[in-house]
Amino acid sequence: MNYQSPVYHIISVPIEKIVPNTYNPNSVAPPELKLLYDSIKEDGYTMPIVCYHVKENDTYVIVDGFHRYRIMLEYPDIYEREGGKLPVSVIDKSLDCRMASTIRHNRARGSHDVDLMSNIVAELHELGRSDSWISRHLGMDKDEILRLKQITGLAALFQDVEFGKAWQPLDEDLQQL
Repeated sequence: MNYQSPVYHIISVPIEKIVPNTYNPNSVAPPELKLLYDSIKEDGYTMPIVCYHVKENDTYVIVDGFHRYRIMLEYPDIYEREGGKLPVSVIDKSLDCRMASTIRHNRARGSHDVDLMSNIVAELHELGRSDSWISRHLGMDKDEILRLKQITGLAALFQDVEFGKAWQPLDEDLQQL
């Protein structure tokens, strides 16, 4: 068997030669796009974008990785650090197969399991990470962190939370107990 996956032949392509496809239905909300930027800034490009090479005009049409491409276009610090080049894995498929590939890539990403995310938040808290650290590094807002903490039901997760004093028992309330 002589087949070798495209990922074993990553090439460095100037971003000016890369163009988006016209059929990708995927979109990323601003918080997730910011998280992608943070990820690329902190970890670099850890996954190549997938493209089809159009030999006639020497361009690369994106099959998967549009948002990683977009980060380089929109953030000069990333563009400069990477020398204006993106890691590309090239596939050679017909348009219909490229469209199917785009959808498979999008759908295969899945979603996060709420219980597992709750456990991760709990473990990070046990490791001494604050809500603000979790928010900054995992791209979560305060409400999401609170909901995930509530799922675990661990009182220790709330030790740093300042609760309001909307209700204070009166002496007669305590006597009735």
